[in-house]
Amino acid sequence: MTSPEIATLSWGLMKVKGCSSSYKDCKVWPGGSRAWDWRETGTDILKSVPLRNVMVSSQHYPGVQPADLEEVMKKGIELLVIGRGMSEALQVPSSTLDFVKQQGIEVRVLPTQKAVAEYNKLAVQGAKVGGVFHSTC
Repeated sequence: MTSPEIATLSWGLMKVKGCSSSYKDCKVWPGGSRAWDWRETGTDILKSVPLRNVMVSSQHYPGVQPADLEEVMKKGIELLVIGRGMSEALQVPSSTLDFVKQQGIEVRVLPTQKAVAEYNKLAVQGAKVGGVFHSTC
């Protein structure tokens, strides 16, 4: 199975090739995709966090958790791309990155526009790639 390309990305909207649904945030893997709600794993706590050297209030804390990634990681991927949002507001703790690497999976964390471009490049090349993408802040 191949990883589906992300056909469209704009603020708050993602579409995956071959899928009739559209997503705000999504998970993709070889052969599939679904909506991603990072609040399911507890990322919705209001906290002041640094964003581009300025402290701002964010509901993107504590950030991407291992539980957010497990579903995609179980799909036989060798590389995982994480999109932190258009302004990189969604945090990715080092403990989450360590968890992914301990499973033998390479991980790349980028602003979502760059993350989608990287993911699509790898998908077209036939890589066993998965991704989780936040399409707003």
